[in-house]
Amino acid sequence: MTNPSDATLVIIPTYNELENLPLIVGRVRAATPEVDILIVDDNSPDGTGKKADELAAEDNHISVLHREGKGGLCGAYVAGFRWGLEAGYTVLCEMDADGSHAPEQLHLLLAEVDDGADLVIGSRYVPGGRVVNWPKNRLVLSKGGNAYISLMLGGGLSDMTAGYRAYRREVLEAMDLEELSDAGYIFQVDLAWRAVQAGFDVREVPITFTEREIGESKLDGSFVKDSLFEVTRWGLSHRAGQLTEFAKVAKGMIGYEYNRWQRMRHR
Repeated sequence: MTNPSDATLVIIPTYNELENLPLIVGRVRAATPEVDILIVDDNSPDGTGKKADELAAEDNHISVLHREGKGGLCGAYVAGFRWGLEAGYTVLCEMDADGSHAPEQLHLLLAEVDDGADLVIGSRYVPGGRVVNWPKNRLVLSKGGNAYISLMLGGGLSDMTAGYRAYRREVLEAMDLEELSDAGYIFQVDLAWRAVQAGFDVREVPITFTEREIGESKLDGSFVKDSLFEVTRWGLSHRAGQLTEFAKVAKGMIGYEYNRWQRMRHR
């Protein structure tokens, strides 16, 4: 009997990750030697792309997709998704190059996919999840932002901004990848919310998120403002739609009860 995870692709976007890349690739190969890896490099000036080619030349489980410029994380993942879907993979995973997502925990995500989940999110904020080496203000900001997102959108998820994920190909095939929001990391929320709305089985598993030790984060503070603005806009639109549907149902129920009362009255 085969499982969906038997054909898994781990997508690792890179920009100036020369030191981190061999480390994370080595950990993935050691922890889950059966999966394949796609490195998506955005023309890194530090030579990451060349190192990726060297790794791929030594290991047929590794492929490299070179992009012309720094097109952002969303664009890198979309390019990786398309590459993986065309290559016939049944499960496609997101993983950071900086070591914040432990490859040793990838099996937890893949086990849930094999158990029937369509999208599995490695969550920092469900019981058992942890964050290591983050300053307190960043942790508070992240947890507060996710609580706000959950309040505005619903969906029952604790960590919709998380970037450690495993998708069945059917989820990505159902999405219009061109429409994904590219405001900061909000595309992660966008994908998760679309999957929930489409009725897919979306689950979270606890993971340990560890702040990078080598290099600098590519994320600046503007993503918080941009992301929360997008979520607020989506949430208000979603709530308006819910109220419209509620009004339709309520109107129908009132009409039904009124007509029944009229019939009873004239008997």
